[in-house]
Amino acid sequence: MSDDDPQSDDAPEVPDKAPERDQPEKKEKEKEKDDSARDEKETEKDEKEKEKEKERELAAERFKEYTRAPFAEEQGEDAPTDLAAASRTRRATRTLFEAGRDLTSVDRSFISSAHFGDIFLGTDARLRGAALRSGPVPEEELRRLRRVHVVPDGYVRLRKALRARRLLVLGAAPGTGRTSTAISLLAEVTADAPEVTDAEPAAGSRVRRVDPDGGIRQLAAELGRSDEFPPGTGYLLELSLTRPGVLPPDEMDLDELATSLARFESFAVLVVTVGSAAGPLLAGRYGMLCPPAPTQELLTTRLRERLEDHVAEAPEGGAGVDELLARAQELAERAEVVDAVGLKDLRPAEAELLASLLAGRLLDDLSYEELLAGCRSLAAEQAQEWFTGVDRALTAPADGKKEGVGSDQRPGTAALFHPVAFRIALAVLGGASHSAVASAAHLLTWELSVQCDPDHTPARPLFCDDPVADLALSRAELTDGQVEVAGAEVAARLIWYRGGALPSAVLAELWDRHFPVRAPVVRWLRLLADDQRPQVWVRAAVAAGELCVRDFDHGFAELVRPLAEGTAHRRLFAATMMDQAAGHPSHRRAVRKLVEDWSRSATWTQRSTAAAALGYGNCADTVDDALDALARIGIREDGDQSLRAAAAFNVVRLLALPDGARTAKVLRRMTDWTQHKREGYQTLGLAATIWLAETRVDKLLIDEPEPALGERGDWPLALALVAARPELALPIADLLWTALNTARSKDVAMDALERMLRTAVRRNGNEWTRPGLAALLPALAAEEPDRRRLDWLLRRMMNDPDDPLPDARARSLWRLAAGRRTRSGQEERSHG
Repeated sequence: MSDDDPQSDDAPEVPDKAPERDQPEKKEKEKEKDDSARDEKETEKDEKEKEKEKERELAAERFKEYTRAPFAEEQGEDAPTDLAAASRTRRATRTLFEAGRDLTSVDRSFISSAHFGDIFLGTDARLRGAALRSGPVPEEELRRLRRVHVVPDGYVRLRKALRARRLLVLGAAPGTGRTSTAISLLAEVTADAPEVTDAEPAAGSRVRRVDPDGGIRQLAAELGRSDEFPPGTGYLLELSLTRPGVLPPDEMDLDELATSLARFESFAVLVVTVGSAAGPLLAGRYGMLCPPAPTQELLTTRLRERLEDHVAEAPEGGAGVDELLARAQELAERAEVVDAVGLKDLRPAEAELLASLLAGRLLDDLSYEELLAGCRSLAAEQAQEWFTGVDRALTAPADGKKEGVGSDQRPGTAALFHPVAFRIALAVLGGASHSAVASAAHLLTWELSVQCDPDHTPARPLFCDDPVADLALSRAELTDGQVEVAGAEVAARLIWYRGGALPSAVLAELWDRHFPVRAPVVRWLRLLADDQRPQVWVRAAVAAGELCVRDFDHGFAELVRPLAEGTAHRRLFAATMMDQAAGHPSHRRAVRKLVEDWSRSATWTQRSTAAAALGYGNCADTVDDALDALARIGIREDGDQSLRAAAAFNVVRLLALPDGARTAKVLRRMTDWTQHKREGYQTLGLAATIWLAETRVDKLLIDEPEPALGERGDWPLALALVAARPELALPIADLLWTALNTARSKDVAMDALERMLRTAVRRNGNEWTRPGLAALLPALAAEEPDRRRLDWLLRRMMNDPDDPLPDARARSLWRLAAGRRTRSGQEERSHG
């Protein structure tokens, strides 16, 4: 280096690069950066885990929707349908419309006369005489009446009242023999009357029919004035009180007539039809009800009359009357004949026809098939009589008015139609409470009145109902029974037709012969479809299904399709109708094709209706076809997700039907679904498994479950199945194990298992589902993890603050799960 170098030898050496004084800060920053990256990764991981957890929670929440109450309304749900009560009601109602009585028992559903072999029988065989409405009753008719007339209970009391008061207002339903009883009464009292004149009526009879159009005032004025109304005579008047403008006589009119009758030693019987119009007359001093003649005695008398005629004409050595009569009685008591007749009580005309049929069969004039066909005509004839020309009086001008003059209002439509509406309501709702039938009858009365007279609002008096008259006019009876209200049975008065053939006969007559009445009846049935009471809507759905069988094209257009597009309750109503129609071989193929098409429909309401129909078990050719259709409905992604719940529930309904092979097929299909690669199938199988574990047998809404299941109506279906068929324990346990070990279904499955465990013993200590649990739990808790889960569940149940499980019951359930497995001392202590 040179001398002038400013740096001396002892000067400090300057390094080429200065030392990094901020090195610790850099390391700290790098560490913070690494920590931040690590935190970000952990945060991102946590967020992903949270997202997955949310997805699992959402999936579990969605899965709960697939196990919610079936057939509940989508919005504004009032309450789920009471399926247990609906099931019992359906089983009770189906007996009224058996397939054997297919509403077409002969060749038509209505018969006014029939030709069987060499016998021509008219079903309208009432005692008519010479068709004279004003004149003496012929002696020939009186002689026959004395020979064959069967007096009803209380006949002596009627005769005493007529003798004492000279006038009797006799009330009864048409066709019950009231006219014959009136003529018999008059014949007896006039025969005992003293002779007051030498002149007898031309026909030699003291009993005369009188045209009632003149009124009882005119009769009172004419008594004793001419040969037509001589003293010592008995007068019969049949009053019609339902015609517009006709007013019943008042008490003063009756007193005046009774006074005139007493003056001339005469008698009179006024025959009226029970009902609101005749109520004041029958409640007065002259009114009495005419009870019907006893059925068996009536039939025996008619039979004896016919057999005596045959024996009198037959050669000697043949069977006597008593022998033939015994054989006829034996024939009449055969189950097939009793079912074909379908009536508890026979009216005179019906006894006349049945006696002719039985006699014809005994004498080989009729075949056995012709006998049964003739017996089936009895109910059809009654229904025809009830409905023919009911509203004919409305087309006639009222008394004192000419057509086209005065008011065009037709009064009394509601009073006229109420008996008809009551018969229809009873045919549809037979077996329900009297109040339910009466309420439905009033709704139908309104619809009929509006249809008949749309320009005027029908008026219905509020205090004119007469339950006694309703029973008499409809051949009905009241019985003590029970109805279900909010899941509890309460006492009620139930009403039925007095004859199993009448409901079908009434519906057939209504639908086949009176087309204009279909419109108001359809509107009425739609109203009943909205009724939440199972005793109403189930019966209405079954009856509507029978009407569809009469004319499926009309029933489908007016009832099935409109209801299938409505609320959940209406869709269930439509499904019940279709199943009822499918019970008839004549319509099974058409209904199954319809349900198949609807299971593929783009309209979700039609798919929902198809699912409910498939659950009954009649609306598919095979169980595999039903399961395929339910799978299509259940896995479809578009539309309402509640369809998965509907599909899963109806899969389970198929398990309870009385067919062991069907049950095994359904369980195998459920297992296949849970193992399917597509999530939709898995969810359907898991949801069906939950329904299997939770649904009681009596809530499945099926006609007749397998007999062993019917005895366990309040059992969960899974436990009832394994108790009845132990071989099903393993496949059912596998399904439950899968649901318990699947994330989206495990919570719901655990709750279902808890509810099943709580059914082991009833609250009163009696055994309940313990045999089913004894069969299922060992298969469900076969591995150690499963036993630990059961241990945890039992402890949770024991510690439940609201409903703790007693320790003894928990230990008992653990022993059931352990089965024959040898338990360690630790296990014994943990639950001991």
